[in-house]
Amino acid sequence: MRSAQPAVPAASRSLPFAACRSAPCARSLCLCAGQSLAHVCHSANIRGRMNDVKSYIPPFQLDRPMDGGAVGEVVVSDAEGFAVGDHVLHGLGWREYAELDAQHATKVDASLAPLSAYLGVLGMPGLTAYAGLFEVASFKEGDSVFVSGAAGAVGGLVGQFAKIKGASRVIGSAGSDEKVTLLTEKYGFDAAFNYKNGPVAEQLPAAAPEGVDVYFDNVGGDHLEAAISSMNVGGRATLCGAIAHYNDTEVAPGPRNLMQVIGKRLRLQGILVSDHAGLQQQFVQDVAGWLRSGELRYDETVVEGVENAASAFLGMLRGENTGKMIVSFTG
Repeated sequence: MRSAQPAVPAASRSLPFAACRSAPCARSLCLCAGQSLAHVCHSANIRGRMNDVKSYIPPFQLDRPMDGGAVGEVVVSDAEGFAVGDHVLHGLGWREYAELDAQHATKVDASLAPLSAYLGVLGMPGLTAYAGLFEVASFKEGDSVFVSGAAGAVGGLVGQFAKIKGASRVIGSAGSDEKVTLLTEKYGFDAAFNYKNGPVAEQLPAAAPEGVDVYFDNVGGDHLEAAISSMNVGGRATLCGAIAHYNDTEVAPGPRNLMQVIGKRLRLQGILVSDHAGLQQQFVQDVAGWLRSGELRYDETVVEGVENAASAFLGMLRGENTGKMIVSFTG
């Protein structure tokens, strides 16, 4: 006899979530040698760690504070090289104070960009875009580039990096007419379309009549299938995300046109940003220069208060953000 399967909770439900205000005074905590205490200014998170599956990074632990990318200011330090007032990037997000070992914190320059930028354009999303385009997809001048989820933290940067480096045409997809306008008028995309206005398989070839050489996939599903059909011989695809499937309760079918990968000699490759840490110095140098020159522009969506972190997270999954979704604890 088959046992009954537990019901899958609805995607939208109330969130009885509140910040804990009972933490001790930060400056009264006793630190071990080599540790610092940082007041978290901004935090971000990733959806994949909510899945209880074996992956490149362990899932979140139940009944434990959630971690994730964060940037903050050192308020107490017993760690060599870290002084009170320094700003640090670390992985203990979703809390107002983080007790850090020195090896788990990286100093960042608050004069180069706002602190929140180190969670976006100068952080993991930026390096993902940089490595995914230049190293994984082997972008070269003159390539035609299609980016799905192009108004997100990674996608908007991919398109701009490609334009800066001489792409012949950059096309993006987004989930609203406002985001389409953002892509073409602010980020400099040559064309963009709202995937909710019609089949991607029809809108993409209309926007890229000469085909696509590089596809940067943040969505999966119908976008990946349409991209395979539009890609030119020898095209390269960086598979970065599959937001169309993150909340699926059943395994989604794959693209129906995979046979085209053979005939076109396409290369489809996944990316984990941790594999490309060696690019960090060049990445920061290039991107900081593009920010200073005004060639590169970025957006972020900021939500105030740790008590609103869960709502912000769900908003990101619904596409309510433009650029990186950031939770600020500075208020």
